[in-house]
Amino acid sequence: MSKGGISTSVGVKGASMTVGKSGTYLNTSISPLNLYSRQKVSTEKSIAQNDNSGFQSDFDLPNNIFSLETSEITSQDMVGIKEAIVLASQQRSELKNDLKKIKLSLLLSKIKLYISYILIYGLLKKSITNKIKLDINLQEDAIIQTKEQIEQCYVKLDIEFDKNIKEKYNKLVDSFKQLCKCHQIWDILGEIYQDRVAARSSASTIVKQEKVKFSLRSLENIKSEYHALYMQNINGGDIYIYPSFVVLYSNEKKFALISLEDVELIHSPIVYSETKIVPGDTKIIGYTWAKVNKNGSPDRRFKGNYQIPLVEYGGIKLKTKRGLNEEYQFSNYQYTEDFGKAFEGYQNTLKSFKK
Repeated sequence: MSKGGISTSVGVKGASMTVGKSGTYLNTSISPLNLYSRQKVSTEKSIAQNDNSGFQSDFDLPNNIFSLETSEITSQDMVGIKEAIVLASQQRSELKNDLKKIKLSLLLSKIKLYISYILIYGLLKKSITNKIKLDINLQEDAIIQTKEQIEQCYVKLDIEFDKNIKEKYNKLVDSFKQLCKCHQIWDILGEIYQDRVAARSSASTIVKQEKVKFSLRSLENIKSEYHALYMQNINGGDIYIYPSFVVLYSNEKKFALISLEDVELIHSPIVYSETKIVPGDTKIIGYTWAKVNKNGSPDRRFKGNYQIPLVEYGGIKLKTKRGLNEEYQFSNYQYTEDFGKAFEGYQNTLKSFKK
C-alpha cells in the first residue's frame, strides 16, 4: 500500500522505470558487481440514426472519427515506458530467431548422428560420434535456456495502490464488466448532419457504426496481475486501459502510451431513431415515423409510412489534447453511465493524490 497514491514500475531484469507521484525514475543494476543506480527522467442531446449506405469504406468524410498517429499522441511522461516495451519486444523477437536457428542445428546434428549409426557405422572414430552427441546435448540445453529467456523478456508491470484508490479501481473494473454485458456495442466511425425537413426525418445525424467487443485482456508485451480494460477499435489501434495509463495498440511497432490523467472520458445518453431490431436491454422512450413533418406528425404523402422506435442508448467519447479521438455507443445506457461515473471517480482520486 502506498500513501503517495499509485506507483507503477515497468522493466526487464537489470533495468526498470518507476512512475509515481514524485516523477519518473530510471533504475539500473548489475547484480554480480552489486551496483545500483536511480536517475530521474525529465518530462513535459440530438437524435441520431444509423445509415451505413451513405458512407464510403475508406473513411474520407469530413466528420470521420479517428485518432492521430500513435507517435503523435503518446504522453510526454510515458515515452520512457514506451521505449522499454519496444526494447522488450525487440529482445523477444531476436531470441525467437535464435531459437529457430538452434532447433535447426539440433535437427542437423541428429541427422548426422543417425547417419553415423546407420550408413557408415564402423568407419568413423568413436570420438566423432561422441562429439556429435555432445553437440546435441549442448543444443538441447540452449533451447531450454532460450525458451526461459523468451518467457521473461516482457515488461513487468507492478502496481502499488493506496487503499482509497484501490477501492475506486475495483469499482471501475466492476462497472466495465457490466458494460461488456451490453447486448450491442458499436464503434462510431463517423457522422454527418442532415436537413431534417428536406429528408422528412426525425434524425438530425446519421452515423457510421460497426459492432465491436469489450473484454478484460492483456497485451503480450506487458506482464501484470491486472488485466487491461480492452476496447476493440475498427479504424485504428485497440484501446487497453491499465491502472495508470492507456495503450492505443495496433502492433508491436505502432502503439501509443497515454497517461490516464490526460484522458477525457465523456458519457451521455443518446436518443436514437432505431431502424433495425431494438436490442433486448435497450429502453424505448417513444416513437416517430419513417417520414415525418416538421411538427413530428407522420407525412401522409408517403404510402406505407410506418412507426420507428426512439430508444435511449449510451455514448462514450475518449479524447486527449494530443489527438486521441474515439467514440462508442452502447445498447444499455445505465451501464454506460455507471462506467463513466466510475472512470471519473477513479481519475479524480488519482489526481487528488498528486496535488
